[in-house]
Amino acid sequence: MDKFRMIFQFFQSNQESFMNGICGIMALASTQMYSAFDFNCPCLPHYNLAYGLGILLVPPFILFLLGFVLNNNISMLAEEWRRPQGQRGKDPAVLRYMFCSMAQRAMIAPAVWVSVTLLDGKCITCAFCTSVPVESLGNASHPRLSQGEIQRVLARIPCKEIYNGQQLIANEVAIRYLRCISQALGWSFVLLMTTLAFLVRSLRPCFSQAAFLKSRYWSHYIDIERKLFDETCAEHARSFAKVCIQQFFEGMSTDLVAARCHLPRKAPADAGEAAEKLLGITDQGTMNMALKSWHRCKPPLHLHPPALPTGNGWAGGEQPPMYPSAPRRETAAYYSWV
Repeated sequence: MDKFRMIFQFFQSNQESFMNGICGIMALASTQMYSAFDFNCPCLPHYNLAYGLGILLVPPFILFLLGFVLNNNISMLAEEWRRPQGQRGKDPAVLRYMFCSMAQRAMIAPAVWVSVTLLDGKCITCAFCTSVPVESLGNASHPRLSQGEIQRVLARIPCKEIYNGQQLIANEVAIRYLRCISQALGWSFVLLMTTLAFLVRSLRPCFSQAAFLKSRYWSHYIDIERKLFDETCAEHARSFAKVCIQQFFEGMSTDLVAARCHLPRKAPADAGEAAEKLLGITDQGTMNMALKSWHRCKPPLHLHPPALPTGNGWAGGEQPPMYPSAPRRETAAYYSWV
């Protein structure tokens, strides 16, 4: 249990670790889904190709979309992309980094599905059983069989119980031939994905490390800023609700006192603290205006100390130049009574 707790805490440490854990779980789920899937080839010439390629490509597309749906950054990316310009510019490099990061994680489960499917070989066997070279693997001179009849016989290769073309080509020979091709494609796909991942990880710092660090930093900043804004809004809503409830009960107690129902009245200790957390926003319209202002014109990413109110012409927080004071000259006067 301690190991699982440590793993769970690691996944919760930051957004990237959490999404990596989600993608790993989806990759394991994709293998379990394929192992539990009951593959039934239709064994018909015009349906085998559609069924085999559908099982090979449609579930990875669904898993890819599911990876985007489970990623919490997709809403943040859409919000950052669609928001008005306002007082803060939108950096296309940061948006591209966020999209590429989500796409890379979302591609893990589909890649696992395609690899497992190709290595198993059932989809390729079902899809391309009618393309088996009968001339080199079987008896192409089988009498009284038209091309359409040969296609119908070959389409039954994945279905051993109904296959009746042993005189044309042996079922085991055709299945082994197609499975070898499928496994070759599977290992080639795994090698290609591994090589691409290695090149991306190893060669990216050699070309654009500074731009990558900048995009990664501001991507994390947007995520942290959104979380802090949500936490601040939740804290303000809690304080607003607390003050509203306290005012409601104070009004009810005042009405009861006016009705000559003397009740013990005690001021709440945290009323002042809750009122301070409202930051001057004490009505619904002002809060809605603040939320719209945050969306339309976010503050610029420039931290500066507040300007000091001075009346001598120095503005913008600048300090007046300091000149060395000139030494004072002292004079002495002597008076004589002559």
